Amino acid sequence: MRILGIDYGEARTGFAISDELGITAQGLETLNSKGSDKLILKKIDEILANYNIDTIVVGMPYHMNGDISERAQLTEKFIHKLKCKYNNLKIDFIDERLTTVLAHRTMHFLGVDKNKKKNIVDTISAVYILETYMNRNKNI
Repeated sequence: MRILGIDYGEARTGFAISDELGITAQGLETLNSKGSDKLILKKIDEILANYNIDTIVVGMPYHMNGDISERAQLTEKFIHKLKCKYNNLKIDFIDERLTTVLAHRTMHFLGVDKNKKKNIVDTISAVYILETYMNRNKNI
């Protein structure tokens, strides 16, 4: 069984997936969702049709001090939609603070062209979200 990691955003949403053993995470893609959860849910349907997924984990964008941001409130609503639509799957979330910063550092280190960064930053963030979730659960 695999885990799907999601970096949810109003404009773009990044997706990452674990291997079947839950050891590694790899980026799938970034979807330009244009504020449409319907497009995101359709993409999740496609992913579920192609992979044996039992868990979806979404990054929760808290403020640095731990307070719930406006974006976190939107993310909570999205998670509710996931729980309603995919009630046969485990739906979880994890603190995503600094994942975008890490994604930008990774792209800088790899020398990614600045014009391509916008299209992959959310995918890389989704990988960090998924890795954080998998590492947290290894210690349980």
